[in-house]
Amino acid sequence: MSKPLLLTLHRWITLVFALPLLAIIVTGLILSFEPLVQVSSISGPAIDAGRVVELAKRYDPEGKARGVSFTAASQRMTLQGAGTPAIDLATGAPAAAGSSLSDLLLWARMTHERLLGQAWLVTSSTIAMVTLMVLGAFMGLPRLRNTLSGWHKGTAWFTLPLILLSPLTGLCMAFGLTFQNAAAPAGGGRPIALLEAVRMVADQHDLTHVISIGTRGGRVMARIYEGGELRAYTVNSSGVTPLPRNWPRLIHEGNWSALIASPLNIITSVALLTLLSTGLLIWARRKLRKRHPRSNVQGDPAVVGAA
Repeated sequence: MSKPLLLTLHRWITLVFALPLLAIIVTGLILSFEPLVQVSSISGPAIDAGRVVELAKRYDPEGKARGVSFTAASQRMTLQGAGTPAIDLATGAPAAAGSSLSDLLLWARMTHERLLGQAWLVTSSTIAMVTLMVLGAFMGLPRLRNTLSGWHKGTAWFTLPLILLSPLTGLCMAFGLTFQNAAAPAGGGRPIALLEAVRMVADQHDLTHVISIGTRGGRVMARIYEGGELRAYTVNSSGVTPLPRNWPRLIHEGNWSALIASPLNIITSVALLTLLSTGLLIWARRKLRKRHPRSNVQGDPAVVGAA
């Protein structure tokens, strides 16, 4: 395939998917900070399981909640799906209005996973992102120059492993590929109620390190930080059992090691945002030069020839 054809494909895919890609990259950048926020939230006074059960029964007497999440640093718990406000564990009263940061992270996750409420739009845009990277690689190694095109190509090549791994792991999550290195634990135990699950998890783990406990995929699961890694457990009458690591999810979300992976995801998101913005600027400059040619000025061939 000739380089002009590769450039044309690269350009048009970018233009067609520019807005969805911008939304996905920006929300991904916001979510890159989430593991650091979560790790900072697990340092706080001990959380008593009895207190959690008491407050859950008070605020959700009909047992409608499908999950509970904790923020140890601010001593808050939230009953998911119960339609109740966040609860202050110390006072037992409704907690003050949630921080704008938590609201921002929630919005970013919903948009990142279901753009305009459509998961297929996220998946197709992610496939387009991978295609753009493959086309760029086939166009050959860059000649690094201090031009817009030079920065575009240099950013792509120097961060290629990171910017390629991010959408590929996202696609693995979308298509259910986990690459788990062990079989999932047998589901021999009977399902249990949410508050029973809270007691069982508290018997084996410090609740300050628990991010959430709740029903997911037809089973009760707990997400717990251990040594900087966010581990998933299944909870049933047989006990609290660690699930095999879902490596695509751990890598994509930066939860395999918050202090290392989160900064890497931030760098990845900034690189992707740089590539998208410089690519669009290169196209815009090229169109302007075609509309307003200047016979006495020679255009920069590195910029004019770029996508």
